[in-house]
Amino acid sequence: MPFSKETLNFLVENRLNDSRSWFHEHNKEYRSLVLQPLQELVLSLTPAMLEIDGEFITEPRVDKTISRIWRDTRYTHDPSLYRENMWIIFKRGRMHTTEFPGIYFEITPDGFGYGCGFYHASTSYMNTLRKSILEGSPVFLTAQKAFSAQDIYQIEGDLFKRPRYREYPDSLREWLERRNISLNAESHDFELLFSPGLSEKLIANLKLLAPMYRFLLETALREQREGTALELLQRS
Repeated sequence: MPFSKETLNFLVENRLNDSRSWFHEHNKEYRSLVLQPLQELVLSLTPAMLEIDGEFITEPRVDKTISRIWRDTRYTHDPSLYRENMWIIFKRGRMHTTEFPGIYFEITPDGFGYGCGFYHASTSYMNTLRKSILEGSPVFLTAQKAFSAQDIYQIEGDLFKRPRYREYPDSLREWLERRNISLNAESHDFELLFSPGLSEKLIANLKLLAPMYRFLLETALREQREGTALELLQRS
């Protein structure tokens, strides 16, 4: 079944009640209105996602490709138990690790978003990314060309407080001047969100990300290779 107004209404009501007892009393609604549509979307997107990266985790389960509806309150000042946004993500390795980029889709009461990138890229990763860009990596040049040819995604991520790469063209600086990086699209097209055609539209748009994702992935693999080589050198 597709997402519906009732899906978003449930997420808002659950968040406002913010009660374990209320959630358990309405668990059947959670499963039918929220979890089932997310599982179906994962299954629908999986063939296209595996074309992009055959090592993606694709199990349509919570903590595999589907987010929890409950929040981890151990590391935040916000005591809220439940969230009003839900997402799916295709990535290598465990869902909540940050060593690899992922491709995601998210629903909120305000609409939906999708794209690729990191929850939080490490400083080491971003240093390696800049190194690849400045070296003129062919994988980056392919990604840059693909990014310039589309108008769906925007590059996002916190910028340095003081610019560090003033001497480079804007087309490079929009990649270089960031402390974190992702490519994101947002939509308030609820008619599409609630329609059976959502997955088909997402597949077409997410495939555009393939060159950008591969650059982010190659950067992660390079960081690992160079980190391993440095560790071996230090031990010798």
